[in-house]
Amino acid sequence: MIELVKAKLNDIPAMQALVTGEVKDGIILNRSEDEVATNIRSYVLAKDDGKLVGYTALYIHSKRLAEIRSLIVDEAYRGQSIGKRMVEFTLEEAKTLGVEEDVLVLTYLPQFFEKLNFKEINKEVIPEHKIWADCIKCIHFPVCNEVALVYKLTL
Repeated sequence: MIELVKAKLNDIPAMQALVTGEVKDGIILNRSEDEVATNIRSYVLAKDDGKLVGYTALYIHSKRLAEIRSLIVDEAYRGQSIGKRMVEFTLEEAKTLGVEEDVLVLTYLPQFFEKLNFKEINKEVIPEHKIWADCIKCIHFPVCNEVALVYKLTL
C-alpha cells in the first residue's frame, strides 16, 4: 500500500536517485542535496513498504502564491493515481498553510493537471522572481516548452 509521508533528511539520497533521469533529460530542475535539505519541509513522499516511489514539493512564494515542484513517480508505479494523490495532498497543505489565491505548476504534462482542475495561464504572468530563481537554471532556458497552470484556491 502506498503511503504519503513528509520527507526527512535521510530520504535525500533516494530522492536524488529517483529523479536522476528526469534531471538529465531536462524535465525536472536539478536541485543540489543542500537545496533539497534547506527545503525538506516542503516535500511529500510516496512510499511503498518504505521504498520511495515518488515525491513532490509545495514551495511557498508568497501569501498569495505557492508552487508544486518536482513531481515524480517511479515509472514502475505510474498509472496508480500516486501523482494525483500527491497533488491533492499539496493542495490541501496549501489551504492549511493559508495560501490565499493560487497554486502554480510548470509542466510538460498539462493534461494531467487539467484533470485536477488546474487552468492554463500565460507564462508572462508568472512572478519575475520565479524566473530568475529557478528557470534560469534549466537546460532549456530561455526557450521553454513547459506549460504554466494554476489551481485557484479561492473562487
